[in-house]
Amino acid sequence: MKNTYFDLIDQTYYFPQEGFDLRDDYLTFHGISLKYLIEKYGTPFKIMYLPRIAEQIRKARNLFNRAIRKHKYKGSYYYCYCTKCCHFSHIVKKAVQEGVHLETSSSFDIDLIYKIYHEGEITKDIIIVHNGYKTEDYLEKIARLNRDGFKNSILVLDSKSEIKRVKKYASDLKNPLKLGIRMAIDEEPQSAYYTSRLGIRAAEILDFYRNEIADDPSLSLKMFHFFVDSGIKDNMYYWGEFQKALKLYVDLKSICPDLRAIDLGGGFPVRNNLGFEYDYEYIINEIVANIKTACTEAEIPDPDIFTEFGKYTVGESGAIIFQVLEQKQQNDAELWYMVDNSLMNTIPDAWSIFEKFILLPVNKWKNEYARVSIGGISCDHSDYYNSEDLNQQLFLPKYDSSDAEPLYVGFFHTGAYQDSISGYGGIKHCLIPAPKLIMIDRDEKGNFVDSVYRNEQTVEEMLEILGYNK
Repeated sequence: MKNTYFDLIDQTYYFPQEGFDLRDDYLTFHGISLKYLIEKYGTPFKIMYLPRIAEQIRKARNLFNRAIRKHKYKGSYYYCYCTKCCHFSHIVKKAVQEGVHLETSSSFDIDLIYKIYHEGEITKDIIIVHNGYKTEDYLEKIARLNRDGFKNSILVLDSKSEIKRVKKYASDLKNPLKLGIRMAIDEEPQSAYYTSRLGIRAAEILDFYRNEIADDPSLSLKMFHFFVDSGIKDNMYYWGEFQKALKLYVDLKSICPDLRAIDLGGGFPVRNNLGFEYDYEYIINEIVANIKTACTEAEIPDPDIFTEFGKYTVGESGAIIFQVLEQKQQNDAELWYMVDNSLMNTIPDAWSIFEKFILLPVNKWKNEYARVSIGGISCDHSDYYNSEDLNQQLFLPKYDSSDAEPLYVGFFHTGAYQDSISGYGGIKHCLIPAPKLIMIDRDEKGNFVDSVYRNEQTVEEMLEILGYNK
């Protein structure tokens, strides 16, 4: 019996599944023919499938609103997109077209907001949550937003020392500056440190509010911010920190009448393997039910619920397609497939924090399969990928080097962080150019529309950055 790669996938997972299918023995991604894109553009290339952004936003919003109706919850739900996950204009504009609000992390984010405002993509009613360390430039621009009429700008305090600098800018504003306070959480047991460096210690927040904010007419505390870096997970650690935050919110609300929102920073996961399981509806229902119960028992109003979804918003819209250039049998057990770019450059999370992505072949699904490792073309020892989620071995179709058609492979759900971390358009490890970036959307009739956002970097562009062409 011939054990093909398709047999392996079909026996191990439900396939086809959302986002992945076969058409004439070639893989499709959200219905897009990858064969068509390979023939049109050549490899390597990155894809951003923009409609997926809207789908993710609508899914989360619908589930939260259903839970709010189910529990007769009196507060509202607000979806914020974290721009740091992917700053490309196509991504941010697609998100705000769905009516989401924004979360910023640094000074230049404010310039981005002004850009899309002047282009008519947002109005001054949009809610903007300002996280991150507040440099003087960042504070000046937040104050400018307030002076220019962005009335829903909320500055989240990340440390007690920020308040003195914040007050300097708030005193010059016509209206009170809206604030949030971020609670520092206890990190997971395997972390390198016990308490997050981000936020103010829970035991210090009430006194901090009384001493620094309560009696200052230029300040108004509107939001309590709670963030778990590993995201919203159904485990004892997350629910323990969540309940701690809820109790502190209740205590803070009892002395702060202006407080009206709780921000659940730290987002939902995206699928990183074909066997991914996560009950979004259950988790959302538990979040809303727990907040409702805590507020009912304390006899306080239900707060508005904010979420900051970055990776969840954009992660599943991205993919990177490579050609296998060569196969190398280095010993009896190790077969290497060498692809036509550097993995360290294109999916840096896989190298730096051992993040896993969905890896699938584009073609040759009817071939037998073999255990392989994927190697990038840089000279670095760490430029490889050789295990799936939960450290499962990696399998891909076998192929003959004399085949007329090469083997093509893709890493999927790479839309968040990878370009930001690797420095899109900048200097790359071993001067290996960044792949071309393809934006894919649908027109009014629902047909796919693909276009090159940026071609592969040229040697002249890199040398210019390095100062050789001056």
